[in-house]
Amino acid sequence: MTRQETRIKKTQGRPKMDNIVESLNNAYQDFVAAAANVLEAKEIAGAQKTTATDAALENFKQKWELFRVACDQAEEFVESVKQRIGSECLVDEATGSPAGKSGQSTGLPPISAVRLEQMSKAVRWLVIELQHGSGSAAVSANSHPSAPFDARFTEDATQ
Repeated sequence: MTRQETRIKKTQGRPKMDNIVESLNNAYQDFVAAAANVLEAKEIAGAQKTTATDAALENFKQKWELFRVACDQAEEFVESVKQRIGSECLVDEATGSPAGKSGQSTGLPPISAVRLEQMSKAVRWLVIELQHGSGSAAVSANSHPSAPFDARFTEDATQ
């Protein structure tokens, strides 16, 4: 991927990021306003429980949930961007892309992006299996369609 393509891709993601930030900001402002409404309703009612305080509390709970959802969406977006950036860096490094560190070589021959993606998926499956406490991670990895060993690729045959 050329630097121009990278810049275009980054600017294409901005509207989504801007929308998420705006959504998060709006949810936060609504949440703060709802909290202020609860305090105001309690002050007006004194120590009495009224329908106004109940309504203010219910509205506060709704705004809190909406704020939490907006936070979760923002967090998911950030995680997806982190993964995408990490994947792009891996692909650039593995394929010897000029977008990587210029003038530095790892001494390893470049591999195809498709092959790198296959290996990445295999690693992810192994991690998932290990996180679930599967003792058969190594056995099931060989039966998984994106397993790290594939006789078609000479670099796997030497492992």
